[in-house]
Amino acid sequence: MNKIEFSAQEKEILVEKFKTYFESELNYDIGQFDAEFLIDFVSENLGGYYYNRGLQDAQVAIRSKLDDVEAEIESLEKPTEYLK
Repeated sequence: MNKIEFSAQEKEILVEKFKTYFESELNYDIGQFDAEFLIDFVSENLGGYYYNRGLQDAQVAIRSKLDDVEAEIESLEKPTEYLK
């Protein structure tokens, strides 16, 4: 798996979310540097779990659509003497 990286804008949003969470839920001012460090830690150590879950969810969605396509194709078949 490639390293999970965020653009500067994305990281800025994530930093603000971490800072807001720490302030509102833990009554702690985490600061810019600590928030960035925490984002890097979460990305490197936990990001793979979220990434893999997203891939699994995508596979389920694709399989469901492929089942629909397969059923649609079967509905187009013409009757013949040949049995599958």
